[in-house]
Amino acid sequence: MTRLGTAYYWEYQRSPDLRRDLDLMAQARIRTIRVGESVWSTWEPRDGEFDLDWLTPVLDGAHERGMDVLLGTPTYAIPPWLQRKHPELAVARADGSRIPWGARQEIDFTSPTFLRYAERVVRQVVGRHGSHPAVTGIQLDNEPGLHLIHNEPVFERFTAWLAERYGDVGRLNEEWGLAYWSHRLSDWGELWRPHGNTTPSYDLAWRRFQAELTTEFIAWQADLVRELVPEDRALTTCLAYQRPALDDVRLSEHLTITSGNAYYLTQDALSRDAGAAPADPTWFATGPAGLFQAADRMYGSKGRRFWVTETNATSIAVSQLNLPPYDGQLRQAAWALVARGAELVSYWHWHTLHHGCETYWGGILGHSMEPGRVYGEIATLGAELEAAAGDLAELTPDADAGFLYSHESKWALQFQPPLTLDGRNPDRDSYERVLATFYQGAIDAGRQVAFVTAAQVKRLPVVVAPALYCLSDELAAELTAYVRDGGHLVLTFRSGYADEEARARAEIAPGPLRALTGVRYLEYSTLLEPVPLHGLGRRDVARHWADALELEGAEPLAFYDHHHFGRWPAITEHRFGAGKVTYIGTLPGRDMTAALFRQPETDALVAADTPQVTVHSAVNGRGERLWFVHNWSDQENTVTIAGRATEVTGTREPIAPGPMRLAPFDVRVVK
Repeated sequence: MTRLGTAYYWEYQRSPDLRRDLDLMAQARIRTIRVGESVWSTWEPRDGEFDLDWLTPVLDGAHERGMDVLLGTPTYAIPPWLQRKHPELAVARADGSRIPWGARQEIDFTSPTFLRYAERVVRQVVGRHGSHPAVTGIQLDNEPGLHLIHNEPVFERFTAWLAERYGDVGRLNEEWGLAYWSHRLSDWGELWRPHGNTTPSYDLAWRRFQAELTTEFIAWQADLVRELVPEDRALTTCLAYQRPALDDVRLSEHLTITSGNAYYLTQDALSRDAGAAPADPTWFATGPAGLFQAADRMYGSKGRRFWVTETNATSIAVSQLNLPPYDGQLRQAAWALVARGAELVSYWHWHTLHHGCETYWGGILGHSMEPGRVYGEIATLGAELEAAAGDLAELTPDADAGFLYSHESKWALQFQPPLTLDGRNPDRDSYERVLATFYQGAIDAGRQVAFVTAAQVKRLPVVVAPALYCLSDELAAELTAYVRDGGHLVLTFRSGYADEEARARAEIAPGPLRALTGVRYLEYSTLLEPVPLHGLGRRDVARHWADALELEGAEPLAFYDHHHFGRWPAITEHRFGAGKVTYIGTLPGRDMTAALFRQPETDALVAADTPQVTVHSAVNGRGERLWFVHNWSDQENTVTIAGRATEVTGTREPIAPGPMRLAPFDVRVVK
């Protein structure tokens, strides 16, 4: 059942009123609460002394009201006594300095000392409450992978990891090109620390290793917790996808269900301005495409439905950014997440905190603790979702375009970014910027996106591999087979330029993709200013980058309007086998990017008549297709209904073919 939830911390409240809180939640059809993950010092106020009973009234009260509970293990925020007793657990930064205690996640979670204390508190908390009838799931830790851990034991493990991977230093010298700048090693003890590193292959190995540590930690907790709870308890963790030491796909292999954050800016930042530039990559989404992208990443982690363990009820993050949503925007966002596979939409959090770092991160209730406009809108949404429960059961989102996400390419392009922020400073988010640009284009063109692994590309007619910098010969062969068998592959600049060790290939670019793309290039250029671009029946601009593409069988689709760059095409298309490849040698503007994804008219039930409206579809467990229609505008809009339909939201009345009205910031779901 698709449901609403909220994080509930009655232990944070100055004057807690448990019965009133739970009654208000029940009235708003909030069916899940998330508890316990942030308060190790409450569970264990002194070393070995546990206080476990304070949560029992919360669990009992939730159970009385038919509410589920997601119980968190408190391992991501250690108590003061532990950091004082074991200061060596503090995370060492690259420069050797220690992260001071006072926030959270400041500890080396790989340390056997830490794991001993963590196991003890997990066994106490989960052992005491994990079998309570209200508890249906356990959240393992929270937002793992925040820091790259440079503690000496971790570096020693990294050295051993390299030795196992490469066998001997002679091979490492050759693979990493360590003759350069006199970096050749004679034994493993000569490996330098990451802080001084300038070798790309070293950095990529370090990032892979750090992500493995995070996965290993969550897998360790999963194995521990499975000993303590009934088999039907779901295991998850709340993922923040921007974490530097995270591979969400591999980590999710150890979870029952993927969960994550879906934060976004509201008000005008949640509109769909067709003329706006693509959103900058940040930890929160801007615009509808950013919100859909966050949801599609969560679905892609396991290739199945997911939980949103944190999304905003009002303002996010900091005291100077107060953007409570316009009327209707909370409902819009929730239905967008549901459309892309969310089984749970849980707000962070129930009440706005009266103290602490996140005092101005707005909850469902404000500092007054009185229900207001936001509570009212969530209550309306809760009733709507409950009424539509049968239609939403076992919902599988449709997708007609896949995005191949490459953690290795992201890490490598953080170390050696291709893009610049201001003509001088590197853009460490280059990979995410390229991805977001083309994801935005797909959404603007009415596409529905799924994030896929290499093994999944064959199930989609169009696959986009943005900035696939680290490309192995094996993956190149898989992509070639995909196109030969009829797929449409969309590639961008920097694809295929390096191998799986982040080494620039000693061949004409784009290396193993050259025959597939029907182009080659011997030079490329940063674009310090936008360059006019024409093609595909449009005029736009090229930003940031230009490959000097030479045709080897491909057809040109777009050109630069420039005295120098005009000799080369900016975008090409090449027929290969039964399929084709589109190669984009620059970062186009939003209009031309969308044109790349335009598709012929379909027999869809719902057709959008304006760029301010998005339409997504999904199939439920009964085999019925639902259409989720969003108006991301402060103006009334209409869509065209092509056949007989029934509204899932609202009145559930039959809808005749023809125009269907959408109010400002409205969403309607029909089948």
